[in-house]
Amino acid sequence: MTSTRPSSVVSHSETAEALRTENRAGVLVVTLDQPGDAVNKVDRTLGTALERVIEQVDRDRSVYAVVITSGKPDIFIAGADIDQFLQFKVEQDAENASRFGQRLLNLLERSRVPVVAAIHGACLGGGLELTLACHYRICTEHPKTVLALPEVQLGLIPGIGGTQRLPRLIGVRNALDMILTGKNIRAKKALQMGLVDEMVHPAILLEIATRRATELADRSLKPKRGGRGLAGVALDGNPLGRAVVYRKARVGVLEKTHGHYPAPLAAIEVVKYGLSHGMEKGLNEEARVFGRMALTPESRELVFLFFATTALKKDMGVPEPAPTPKTVEKVAVLGAGFMGAGITSVAVQHETLVRLKDTDMAHVGKGLAAVREVLKERLDRKQITRQQFEDMMVLAGGTTQYTGFGNVDLVIEAVFEDIAVKHNVLQVVEQLIPGDAVIASNTSTIPIAAIAKGLQRRDRVLGMHFFSPVHKMPLLEVTVTPQTARDATVTAVSYGRKLGKTVIVVNDGPGFYTTRILSAYMNEAGRMLDEGVQIDTLDEALLGFGFPVGPITLMDEVGLDVGGKVGAVMAESFGKRMMPGEGVRRVVESGRTGRKGRSGFYRYDEDGKKGGVDPTAYDLIHGGDRRAVPSGALGPVVGIDTSEIVDRCVLAMVNEAIQCLEEGILRSPRDGDVGAVFGLGFPPFRGGPFRYVDTTGADEILGRLDTLDGRFPERFKPAALLVEMARSHKRFYPAEGRPV
Repeated sequence: MTSTRPSSVVSHSETAEALRTENRAGVLVVTLDQPGDAVNKVDRTLGTALERVIEQVDRDRSVYAVVITSGKPDIFIAGADIDQFLQFKVEQDAENASRFGQRLLNLLERSRVPVVAAIHGACLGGGLELTLACHYRICTEHPKTVLALPEVQLGLIPGIGGTQRLPRLIGVRNALDMILTGKNIRAKKALQMGLVDEMVHPAILLEIATRRATELADRSLKPKRGGRGLAGVALDGNPLGRAVVYRKARVGVLEKTHGHYPAPLAAIEVVKYGLSHGMEKGLNEEARVFGRMALTPESRELVFLFFATTALKKDMGVPEPAPTPKTVEKVAVLGAGFMGAGITSVAVQHETLVRLKDTDMAHVGKGLAAVREVLKERLDRKQITRQQFEDMMVLAGGTTQYTGFGNVDLVIEAVFEDIAVKHNVLQVVEQLIPGDAVIASNTSTIPIAAIAKGLQRRDRVLGMHFFSPVHKMPLLEVTVTPQTARDATVTAVSYGRKLGKTVIVVNDGPGFYTTRILSAYMNEAGRMLDEGVQIDTLDEALLGFGFPVGPITLMDEVGLDVGGKVGAVMAESFGKRMMPGEGVRRVVESGRTGRKGRSGFYRYDEDGKKGGVDPTAYDLIHGGDRRAVPSGALGPVVGIDTSEIVDRCVLAMVNEAIQCLEEGILRSPRDGDVGAVFGLGFPPFRGGPFRYVDTTGADEILGRLDTLDGRFPERFKPAALLVEMARSHKRFYPAEGRPV
């Protein structure tokens, strides 16, 4: 078994580039290792190379088994090469690509000899589909080993057999859960559900895989698969049971997507069709539907976002050549409230030592309890071990003093949105920390230059605006001033990425980018409340556009007290254009705080679960005057149709985004779109505010804004940049080729 000899499988030049082969006493080890790339991707080059190996193995009788593994560290196959999607001009192009991959995996599945997949690291999309065509799957018990079919996140369905092989392997319920969510399955869970046959330590992966290949070849090993449980068997094993699964899956998809994404519903139908009509017809249907999904507008926008976020991973936020970022190993967080605790909970998960400071131990204790709660949720879901949980908690230390600040690399201030309070704490801190430490504020509204003005080391000051809840929201908005040092910027960006965040860098100004455009959106919703539009009517209209929650629900979620402070700052900076509605102001002044205080525009139970609209909110909105309320109605009813509600809220946001680009707050439309989608919930299938203008047409957007500006002076005056683009028929992105 340990002796080796040169492979009798001759490597073609293209094969040699994409993979290596080695014959280990009859077991051919095929190592996927595409040159010039940190990851392996499923593309035509790899497919052709693997196809040639399979064909030659079928002719070479000295080979009695095959093991497929990866030469990349912590990556098996990262999925399809997304660049190829830009070459799809018509549905047939995408369908042909699907059929090419299906034919390859059919050859693999029907190979003369058994094929074992030895999986370490990420095994995603087409990579997982490849392993499904193998006869045995072994993965490593390593945190970086995850298996998933994330195609739905690009508006697609699995296209090289995933919709057909996966439900046959692990059952319809488990398969649909993976296909419709795109979620990562960790090694232990994969073993339990039968997605893999065995789990081993990384050090012995290839040894065990080679042994299992030999045992499969001599038929001493017969894989035993289960993991569906009694309920799974009952539902998967008959048409009536499967019908229940399909129906429940459709309901779940519609609840989450409101019908905006065609791919999940299409995936359900393809799985259903294949299990009813057989594998061959199922694969044909999969290819046909894959081709159709790849050319949908939704997929095009989701692919754009993929390219945008990929490009951001290489952008350090300063002109090249960028300085080397400082390694951040110890962080001081000022303020143990909701945001401070949230930042701490994320930092300790990435091996950062944190000093969490507040004014008294009661606040510190509450903050540490919130950190523990976040980590406990991960422990309960078996995403981390008990030992990892304990190790992370040890990294979080609470204090009411400034002990331990002498060697921190980064300070993140998360105290009240009051510039005097921020100055007080930061003026003390800058005297204690090292000279090269970065001083960051988590403020969402106050200009960073105003915060830095009270300090001596203004070149070390910037904004690191996290979004709530920190452990779930993917965006980090880094805000810099003309005085911010380049090395401070790259350090903040680098550390943000270490925390797993998508990072955009914006220039300083009131509300920066995200808070500014969100304020425009929320204020317009508030003004419609003043006009008599019902609370739930507003929310439903924006849900229909594609936002994850409506604007009034979002006010309750963010906290009405927080929103009130933001509104005051923005109104002071931008005047009438950013003036909050009178009704919202009265609700804020009443002392209601939203969901966290169990009192807002909606009702909440003791656990904070949202109920219906609170009718007493209308009394506050309209100053106690309920004469306009029809009998039996919760609140006033006015004749504003859904399209006007959407236009007023969305175009206020879009116009403000364009003004941010015009003024230099934004560095690029790309950053603006990523910030709006990942930070504010702008519908991903619409690409972001700037993509929305491109797809709708600048002249069309300008016309709608002109109409609104005539009705509501000062609030909808079109940005000068939009006017110029409409007149010259320009776009924010090229019509062809890479979108960013």
